[in-house]
Parts: sequence; C-alpha cells; structure tokens
Amino acid sequence: MKHWGRLLLCGALLLGGGAAAAPGNVSAAGGVSIVLDGYPLPFPVEPAVMNGTTMVPFRAISEALGISVQWNQSAKVITATGKTGETTKIVKLTIGSKTAQVNGTAVKLAVAPQTVRGTTMIPLSFFSQQFGAAVSWNQAAKTVSITSPKEELYTLAFYAISSYSQYNLLGGFDDAAFGWSRIGKDGEFTTTGGDFYWPQAAGDVSPESIVQSASTSGQTPYLMVYSSDSSLELTKNLEDAALQARTIDSIVNTAAEKGFKGIMLDLEGLGLTGDKAKAQSDYNAFVRNLSAKARAQGLKLGIAVHPLNSSYGGYDYKTLGTLADELVIMAYAYGDEKSPEPADKVDEAIRLALKMTSKDKLVLGISLQSENSSSVNTKIGLAKRYDLKGIAVWRLGLIAQAAWDQMNESIEFGN
Repeated sequence: MKHWGRLLLCGALLLGGGAAAAPGNVSAAGGVSIVLDGYPLPFPVEPAVMNGTTMVPFRAISEALGISVQWNQSAKVITATGKTGETTKIVKLTIGSKTAQVNGTAVKLAVAPQTVRGTTMIPLSFFSQQFGAAVSWNQAAKTVSITSPKEELYTLAFYAISSYSQYNLLGGFDDAAFGWSRIGKDGEFTTTGGDFYWPQAAGDVSPESIVQSASTSGQTPYLMVYSSDSSLELTKNLEDAALQARTIDSIVNTAAEKGFKGIMLDLEGLGLTGDKAKAQSDYNAFVRNLSAKARAQGLKLGIAVHPLNSSYGGYDYKTLGTLADELVIMAYAYGDEKSPEPADKVDEAIRLALKMTSKDKLVLGISLQSENSSSVNTKIGLAKRYDLKGIAVWRLGLIAQAAWDQMNESIEFGN
C-alpha cells in the first residue's frame, strides 16, 4: 500500500508565483534531470521554468510513486488518487487554472498547470505540499532528487546457517525462507552436507522452535531447497523421473512434518550451457509436479530465479509465474558481490520480468552482501517504482546496522 505524507522541498525550488504561463514566459530548465530514490526517472518532457516556478511532468512522477492518474480530455482535468492508510486522497488539476481541488477543497497554485508537448506540467512546489516524498534540488548538477515516502511493502527474509546473530530482526519481516536443505551431489534431497543443512539446537532454541515461532506470529515459514548444479546434480534430478519423484516427495513431506507453511526453491545454475529450451521445459515439469503435491498439503510455493539479463537461461518466468505464489528475482551477483549491484542492471531485470509475469507475483531479491547504506534504498526504490509485490533480503546475518537503519526509512518493518 502506498503512503502519502508531508513532502519537504529545498528553498531553491520554492520560487514565487505569477500569472498563468504564456508561451513567452516558458523556458527550459536547461538539462535538469529527475532522480527517484537515487536512480534516474525517465520523463517525456524536461522540467521547465514558467514565470519563475519550476514545473515538472506530473504523470511520470506520480505513477512512479504509485499514484493513480486519470485524464479527462473534454474537461482538461487530471485526477490523481492515492491512499494514506484507509483514507483516500483525490487531487484534481485543471489545465490553465490556478485552483486545484484536494479532496474537494480549493487550493491555490503558484502557476496553473500547463500542457507541454502533450505532457501536463505542474508546479513542483504544489507537488511538495501534496504528495508523500522528500524533494531536494542540486543547483550544480541541475538535478531534482526525490525520495519516495515510507510505505508498507511485502518483505521476505532469507535465513541461513549463519543468520542466528540477527534472529532478532526476523519478526520484522512478513515471511521467512529457511535455507536448511539442498539437492546433494548425487541428485537426492538432503538436510545434511555443506552450507545448507538442518542446524543443531542451541539450548532451548531449535530449528523447529524457530519455525513454530514464525508460524505463530503470522509469518509464512518456507523450507528453502538449494542447488547450484555445479556438479550437474540438478540436471541429473530433472532428467531422472524416479529420482525426481523421490525428491519431490521428500521435499513436501519434510516441509509438512517440520511445520513449514511453504517451500522456496532456490535451484540455481540452469541454462548456462547446453539446450536452454530443454532446461526450461525440464524445470517447468519439476515445478509443476512439486506444485501439485505442495498444494495438496496446503503449502505455498515460492521460486528464486536468476534474472533474465544473467547468463542463466533455464528459467521460464511466464510458466513459473503461473505455478508459484511468488518469483524472487535474484538481481545480484552481476559482479564480485563486494560492491553495490549496478542499478541499471537491476532495473533491466525488473522490466524484463514484467514482460513475462504479473507484478503481483514478483519479489525483488536484494543481497546485503553487495548493498550498503548508500545503495540499498535505491534497490528498494525500484521495487516500489514498479509496484512489485515486495522485496526479499539475502540474508539475515549480513545486514549492517547502517543499512538496516536506511531500510527502515523506506519501508515499514514489523519491529
């Protein structure tokens, strides 16, 4: 749900009013760019200065903030609708009129909205008063920087063997995926072995008690199943019907017996080489069989997938999106994972995914192994910009305090 609040604006942009702009009173803002949550926002018309007031393209900014916009051609009225909690806010702007309507109340504008090459331009100062984002102006760079408002957004935490140090953060997430199982090198499902295995209890705290606590608090605890296919263990499983059937039965039975409410597949490495279409078809069949048995046990199904702009072409987003409750786009590991992921690559990964499946199924994976306090909200901002279902954080145990503080500035966590 999108939240609107008070919008702050640097004084350099709060310029004076004047009469409605005529063509002679309009000047280009001179290469002004708009950045939303640290990443450029495309817009059809550059910001302009009209009678000393900075005007910005209304629809481009509003829709990027999740605000619904409608245009009435005959009345020349643009209507923006959003919510704060359960309260709906409706803003109506009329081209050429210096009076706006905000929930039926008249509000004066410094400059009337204008149409420039088919795009409605409104005073940035009015935008600052009505819509929940912080705005600043960098004169040297000629950049309008917008920070989206804090909002409620679905959050999933990945919890692995080394995550207990941040167990206290777990309750703040909506759901959690516990990385305690894998497909071993022999192609069999297992809860033993390296990195992804069933942990030992520590005093009164056991893996079962952690899962039970998550479930009791209203979270969906997922059993995460990992494979890298580094030894072709996943390929072996997909091509052996009997082995695959055993694996699916073991996954579903383990999830049900251990108190999980869902299964999260993190089966990586498909389609790097060989027949990508066959890899997709084989994986679709595996997921289809698993989905049927999971549903019969009342279990949800999530799938972590490589981004479509990666080297791994074995993932058919369109089909997988129909079989799973959510797809987690692992939009990371583009480089050495020691520095923030390139935002343009993450942006591209989202746009490619949206061509294949619904935004309501897509969760943006964000690696806190790569991101830091300066970059994490840019990635969260992209999930908000495209109105995705939410974000998934890899992983607890890796979140620096400064990054956690920044994340709490962007989205509502439960704790």
